[in-house]
Amino acid sequence: MLKQNKSERAVFATKFAAIATTVGSAVGLGNIWRFPYEAGIHGGGAFLICYMVFVFLIGVPVLYSEFFVGRSARANIFGAYKKLAPGGQWQLAGYIGILASLLILSFYSVVAGWTVEYCISSALGQLDFSDTETGHGQFLNLTTGWRPVIWTVVFLFCNFFILIRGVTKGIEKASNILMPILFLLLVAFCINSFTLPGFKDGVSFLFSPDFSAITPGVLLGAMGQAFFSLSLGLGCMMTYASYFNKKTKLGRTAVTTAVLDSLVAVLAGVIIFPAVFSFGISPEAGPTLVFEVLPYIFSQLPGGAIWSTLFFLLLFLASLTSTVSMSEIGITFFCEEKKMSRSKSTILVSLIGLVGGLLCALSFGVMSDVTIFGMTFFNLFDYLSSNICLPVGGMICSIFVGWMIDKKFVKDQFNRSMNDASLGVRILLLFFRWICPAAIFLIFLNSIGII
Repeated sequence: MLKQNKSERAVFATKFAAIATTVGSAVGLGNIWRFPYEAGIHGGGAFLICYMVFVFLIGVPVLYSEFFVGRSARANIFGAYKKLAPGGQWQLAGYIGILASLLILSFYSVVAGWTVEYCISSALGQLDFSDTETGHGQFLNLTTGWRPVIWTVVFLFCNFFILIRGVTKGIEKASNILMPILFLLLVAFCINSFTLPGFKDGVSFLFSPDFSAITPGVLLGAMGQAFFSLSLGLGCMMTYASYFNKKTKLGRTAVTTAVLDSLVAVLAGVIIFPAVFSFGISPEAGPTLVFEVLPYIFSQLPGGAIWSTLFFLLLFLASLTSTVSMSEIGITFFCEEKKMSRSKSTILVSLIGLVGGLLCALSFGVMSDVTIFGMTFFNLFDYLSSNICLPVGGMICSIFVGWMIDKKFVKDQFNRSMNDASLGVRILLLFFRWICPAAIFLIFLNSIGII
């Protein structure tokens, strides 16, 4: 069914590189920014348990399916579907992933640009969050007008600098350096949390579940967070898996990626909730937790400017590892399907991200009144990618592996990860064919407001 790809193609040199890049792709603002406020809104411990259950029931199987398609085809997301199922109809999933990656790269780079400005302003002692009202005003000043445009460009240049160096010298090397630094920063912040007076209350909120608080809304929110946190349905994991060597154990890599990605989210909660309870702030503060509440909290701590600078450096690193993987989706497509050179493909994707990023950045300023379907460019790009493209892409990939790929071929790939995979294959197929598509469909309906 599958012919070996004879063309020379980059392969990650070590097992650590495979893990570092996939975890780097998954870890991003969704873990450090979105997870804490989702947990805060949905009751803390109850949400955490639901989230972890869905990570392993839904996230790991879908992650495995993306690894399977990517490593089997050794091609970009479009080329992978074309190789494994000639005919054309499944290639639509490739276009969906490429579109989603470019949309996310655009608006994500704007938020990442905020982290760059916050990091530099904090290091220079220019952030004034002496009280929450002043902090809110400063956030508005930093994120409106033309300033976000400058920082979006700065962030995209950092992204470009890594990508232009290629897979081995750029992506792999950067991941090998950035991911350990990211985890070291997380550990440092967790140690600092131990010293806060609200540590006990914050940890209790996060790890002591009130099962009576579990509602359909909490379940759907946890399911959606598990899905989006792992960057599923986008094609990042499929693209990176195309650089795996034949000895890479797909099942083990999928579980390791899910565990480390979830660990980052939990550590983010350990960092944020003790700080929130220490200063009497509601854990339900929502998205403002990171850009308004935390700078205020840092300003109250000894050495606050240092902690603030390190925290936004952490956010910057997490953002960068994610946007690199998003960019690689389009780059491999243009290289392999349009026969462009690596440098030209990188420049093209970066320019597309720049144009989209500028539109999104200006959505908070001079273009705030320009709307499509009642949404600014920033909100529109976010809605189309997160609410439509990602769940549709993830559902297609799961169904594709479950129904379209020969079961013997699935077993052959799975046997590379485990000695006796007969039961494992049957369980995986059950998830690929029925459980994951049904769960993702519920996420899709919830994200577009039907349920």
